[in-house]
Amino acid sequence: MNKVYCCYPGGKFKALTMSYDDGRIYDRRLIQIFNENGIRGTFHLNSGLLKGPDKIDPGEIPELYRGHEVACHTVTHPTIARCPLPEVVREVLDDRRELEKYTGYPVRGLSYPNGSLSREIEEMLPACGIRYSRVVGSSDGFALPENPLRWKATCHHNHRLLELGEEFLKLYKRQYLYLMYVWGHSYEFNDADNWELMEEFCRKMGGREDIWYCTNIEFMDCMDDFKRLQFAADNEFVCNPNARDCWITVNDGEPVCIPGGETVRL
Repeated sequence: MNKVYCCYPGGKFKALTMSYDDGRIYDRRLIQIFNENGIRGTFHLNSGLLKGPDKIDPGEIPELYRGHEVACHTVTHPTIARCPLPEVVREVLDDRRELEKYTGYPVRGLSYPNGSLSREIEEMLPACGIRYSRVVGSSDGFALPENPLRWKATCHHNHRLLELGEEFLKLYKRQYLYLMYVWGHSYEFNDADNWELMEEFCRKMGGREDIWYCTNIEFMDCMDDFKRLQFAADNEFVCNPNARDCWITVNDGEPVCIPGGETVRL
């Protein structure tokens, strides 16, 4: 029987994604650094707190975040574990509705405001159209999320960022999939006057042929697409019912693209 492994797009086995909260004006400089190095990520916005003195204006959203993902952070950034569940539902759904006016696509990601969550909130989120949500803290590792609704990043950018980046670049065992996930707030670079930290990180990490640069939701969609592949009982062929292409390796050979909507003999 063929031995099949899932791959990231292009047959890659390492992925890098970024995650930044609150929609402050410092996102502009951070996105410029990302774009210059081919880095991509997700920006979690509070739709009810925009237009402030140091906040992104909603009219900027379509162009500023082009090529990245806009995701929820609730409308008003409450500590949601202390709120009645119907209030949390409104905070999430109203945030989605408002942000989708500017993005033109379904907003399906979330980061928990103040890191606040509960089992009841976690169980409610899929019914609100949320596919994943990021918690606070650092895992210091590169494993894939076991529970995307309690998704812990590899590190905050002030926690071993360059050290972990070097470890990530050295990974070479292609029998695994790796993910480096960095989170934070863009205003922290302004407050600490340490923009050079992110500039150095992105210069080192950007432009690598063995890394897939993705948003948070693109990562989840890739994993979900693979789960929908329909393999023959003996792995001799596979049908891809997705609209997007999928990538696999067969018997440790070269990556194979399975085009969307097609059946491919392996």
